[in-house]
Amino acid sequence: MPIGLSHPRIDAHGKVTGETPYAGDIQHADFLHAVVVFSNQPHARMLSMDTSQAAAMPGVHLILTAKDVPCNEYGLTLPDQPVLVGVDGNGRSKVPAAVSRWEADHVAVVVAESNELAHAAAKKIAITWEQLPIFDDVKSALSTSVMLHPENGLDSNAYYQLKIRKGDMDSGWANADVIVEGVYDVPHQEHAYLQPEAAVSYVDEAGRLTVEIAGQWAHEDQLQIAHALDLPQDQIRVIYPAIGGAFGGREDNSLQIVMCLAAQKLAEKGIQRPIRTQWSREESIIGHHKRHRAQVKTRWGATKEGKITAVEAEVYMDAGAYNYTSNKVLGNFHITVGGAYDIPNAHIDSYCVYTTSVPGGAYRGFGAPQGAFVAENQMNKLAAALDLDPVAIRLKNCLKEDSQQITQAPMPPAVSLTDVINACAKQAAAPIKQSVAPSSFQSLPPDPKAMKRGRGYAVAFKNVGFSYGFPERCEATIEIHGGADVEKVICRHAGADLGQGAHTVFKQMAARATNVPLSKVHLILADTAETGDSGSSSASRMTFMAGNAIIGAANKALEQWDSEERPAIGHIRYTPRETTKLDYETGIGDGNITFGYVAQAVDLVVDVETGHIHVERFISANDVGKALNPQQIEGQIEGGVVQAYGYAVTENLQIHEGRIVNPRFSSYLIPGILDIPETVESVILEVPDPQGPWGARGMAEMPFIPVAPAITAALYEATGVWFDEIPLTPSKIVAGIKAARK
Repeated sequence: MPIGLSHPRIDAHGKVTGETPYAGDIQHADFLHAVVVFSNQPHARMLSMDTSQAAAMPGVHLILTAKDVPCNEYGLTLPDQPVLVGVDGNGRSKVPAAVSRWEADHVAVVVAESNELAHAAAKKIAITWEQLPIFDDVKSALSTSVMLHPENGLDSNAYYQLKIRKGDMDSGWANADVIVEGVYDVPHQEHAYLQPEAAVSYVDEAGRLTVEIAGQWAHEDQLQIAHALDLPQDQIRVIYPAIGGAFGGREDNSLQIVMCLAAQKLAEKGIQRPIRTQWSREESIIGHHKRHRAQVKTRWGATKEGKITAVEAEVYMDAGAYNYTSNKVLGNFHITVGGAYDIPNAHIDSYCVYTTSVPGGAYRGFGAPQGAFVAENQMNKLAAALDLDPVAIRLKNCLKEDSQQITQAPMPPAVSLTDVINACAKQAAAPIKQSVAPSSFQSLPPDPKAMKRGRGYAVAFKNVGFSYGFPERCEATIEIHGGADVEKVICRHAGADLGQGAHTVFKQMAARATNVPLSKVHLILADTAETGDSGSSSASRMTFMAGNAIIGAANKALEQWDSEERPAIGHIRYTPRETTKLDYETGIGDGNITFGYVAQAVDLVVDVETGHIHVERFISANDVGKALNPQQIEGQIEGGVVQAYGYAVTENLQIHEGRIVNPRFSSYLIPGILDIPETVESVILEVPDPQGPWGARGMAEMPFIPVAPAITAALYEATGVWFDEIPLTPSKIVAGIKAARK
């Protein structure tokens, strides 16, 4: 059987040997080189730009500015960002183009014979700026009278709101024997993918403007480019070579539009040469969005038996300078701030706020890690206040098949929270070999008296697929070639493999759906000229959606094969059940197709003198519906836990006056090999989702989501101190312990 087995990654050999080309590896002898010029202005109005000195340099072919963009706007869910900031660049856009709202706004593109020459020319561009007020956090953005986006016609930088109004709050508080409150701060997080932004653009043999680039949704990239350049969509071609990680960081455009614009303008000058560009790591960290930082004020009530009676919360999420996917991320944050629990009475208000800071956008978990940090800390505080077991109180309150969501919609079938909680608790009951935490200072051994141990639990759920009425779809084409017998099967699919092994699973699923061995399946992938629209590789949706599409396309092809059509070709545009927007006043709505479920436990030791944490064991129990490739699932779990450990403990992005001040891995500390948990134990459950292919449900984001609150719960058990803010840097832990002692 091609599915259910740990087949090796089809891209493993090429990536290990270096044979697989990423966008930055593509080589042509006649390349020209492009440099994108950042504004370096968190908030300023451009008064003038002089490119004459740069343009006069020998070997400089193009300098593109805002006036070269026909429709100078883009944005995945809201077109609120200029492609290029400039004094004469509104075009058909309503977005004022002369204002830089972020230090990484693009102001020009220089195309020259060499990378060195392009950079030298970029430095010759003279710009005069009028400085505008900086409000680089939510508090200052809400208190200023200056609107970052006055074109919206609003009198507040809080530009988007969601509400939950469920049940009777007075009754909920009256029935509560205990109430716990909290104010939680969650930080930005840098995606830190291996491959910085890079692209190659040219005009292909069919006359299409073509860009080879890493992304997450080729057809949406194509649509955004066509819109900005005011061209028919079929005149744009997007190809994804190998992608060195994304985690949501490549869901929005970076170089797609400007590189196609450069290829177009170069061709208009009669120059048919490809163009390449690649950002440095520093440019990458400054130049793309981050996980949203936010502050949440909340209180929860429960009976003395541990049954939740009421949840109240106010969420302020920092969108940064532009919306990107903030309105969609807020939707997940909004429903997960109440946790994976059956909440009878809820009053929640959530806001997106524009600031003159780095934009927030999609990042693994898409708002759910922030919501879970709040909800799981509250649940652990309730358990402590009531002297109840943290597992038992979760089993008492978790969502079940007959539960109503916080949006008052019924739960989709196959709810498995009870299963993952019990599986996690069972695994945690096994004895652990305690280690001695490594010393914080190599010259000094740790003081055994300063070593305190603790265990923490947390659970979470997360939507699979697009939500809140967004039109979900996924196309696939299956071709069966041969005579009397099947000689080969071709699967055409645009789904991006971001490093998660999606293309390996596509091949497995195509083999299973057509009942042929893996060796007979060939893939044509991620090229808008060759494949239909797959939707984004995000929202834990790709296996779920692609699998259903591949099954449908295979069934059509098999029908033709049985009718002796050669080749037999089946195409389908799979659409799952519809979701609905949440009602603005009440939050009522059926917003999500289905969910994935996870429960986690952590055993750690903390040095209370230095504040250093050492995780001895991390357990992650995940319901995947059907394990199509178990080894790849274990990799997703381990990677998610380690990435979330960085979010919770080590990664501390610093912003001052709207600028990122530590855009390097020397000062933005992603976890190293000695930082990560000693062991990650993956517990894989298979409770079939009737909507999924062979019962599979998405799971890539789930292992990330509850890591941080599991760690803070373990820290509480170890120290008696609650930590309501991450990252849990050593100084923060020491300060918290000292404050509690006082």
